[in-house]
Amino acid sequence: MSTAGAHILVVDDDPDLLRLLGMRLNAAGYRVEGVPSAEAALDALALQRPRLVISDVQLPGADGLALFDAIRARHPSLPVILLTAHGTIPDAVEATARGVYTYLTKPFDGKALLDTVAQALALSAPEPAAGQAPEAWRADIVSHSPRMQDLLEEARLVAASDASVLIRGESGTGKELLAQAIHRASRRASRPFVAVNCGAIPEALLESELFGHVKGAFTGATKDRDGLFRAADGGTLFLDEIGDMPPALQVKLLRVLQERAVRPLGANRNVPIDVRVLSATHRDLEALLADGSFREDLFYRLNVVTLRLPPLAERREDIPLLAQHFLTTLAARHGRTLHGFAPDALRALATAAWPGNVRQLHNVVEQVCALSTSPLVPLALVQRALRTPDVAVLPYAEARRRFEREYLVGLLKLTDGQVADAARLAERNRTEFYRLLQKHDLAPERFRDAVAEERQDKDEA
Repeated sequence: MSTAGAHILVVDDDPDLLRLLGMRLNAAGYRVEGVPSAEAALDALALQRPRLVISDVQLPGADGLALFDAIRARHPSLPVILLTAHGTIPDAVEATARGVYTYLTKPFDGKALLDTVAQALALSAPEPAAGQAPEAWRADIVSHSPRMQDLLEEARLVAASDASVLIRGESGTGKELLAQAIHRASRRASRPFVAVNCGAIPEALLESELFGHVKGAFTGATKDRDGLFRAADGGTLFLDEIGDMPPALQVKLLRVLQERAVRPLGANRNVPIDVRVLSATHRDLEALLADGSFREDLFYRLNVVTLRLPPLAERREDIPLLAQHFLTTLAARHGRTLHGFAPDALRALATAAWPGNVRQLHNVVEQVCALSTSPLVPLALVQRALRTPDVAVLPYAEARRRFEREYLVGLLKLTDGQVADAARLAERNRTEFYRLLQKHDLAPERFRDAVAEERQDKDEA
């Protein structure tokens, strides 16, 4: 969210200083509201939440520190800057340790004031004001970044039609949340939303999961099963990690989309369905098209509209908002008393790399929520959580894919690229083993060539 025009509440009982602060901040493009006391500030906060509060420590009645405590109790993520005279510096330092964003000593330099205000606004995590809550269809997507707002507007427009949507983005960016939002904004909102991860279900089971089966269709099929397409009838089916779907099933999926009917395994007739299909992937589908592992006709059937979710590093203004949202939710779930993050802890979160995107941020916040012993999460805990190996936040499908590829490479090395021997060790037939190798772009001859070169080098030596 842009800080231009941001609403700032200034609290000071000195009318001249209040006027001077208002002039400087107004000249910088901010919208300023000035009040003379802590009590007046709380009344103003009850009417409209600002993006930032600037308060003098010395106030008539309740002082600036008491005002900060009241703000922290009601709006944990609202940043507060204290203005302090020389004699109140110790109080301001103590307040900073308790969660005040920072303090400025009077008399302060105008540039220092504006720089501090800009930094505080960049890290602020505003809550929606009364009457400005997110629309219900997208309420689970916590964001105020312009890039995400543009994406959500596209999603809302797309939701009005039955067009197939391909959601693209890195692992952990929230593709299923966006799919759920599209479903809630569509005419199908009252009907089922069914999600399946195509990379997490073994190939032998995926066909039955999607299309269903009749009793006796295969060993273990002791009763009829509708399958996920029929479970989603009238609603939306979300196919996550569509890039991992085996080629044989791609053909059957294409037929279902074209005929708008499914044929359960073992059945002799088609069953009509009315399902909207949304799909998602973090893989490069164009590369899969080029090497023939993803069907071009299916790609165009699924990719009527493309929505791209940005990685968290490209929407950093959302990090404080997401972190506070996760902390509030997790603290309530686990019965913890946590109000927010210390300012330096919040800065560390806002500047971290986040290769695991929103999922990794949730993991980090869950760690600090479990370990924090103070109402404000300190920097040390955030730094400790950020050093956790990335594997801790890998989605199941990605961890499974990495293990599977490393396992296959190990077998090929062990058997010098002999597929029959490798398949026997894996207790798989050769056809299935070749399919696995193709899935992971592994050529057995490379391992045979490497062995031959190694032997030749030894002979020449």
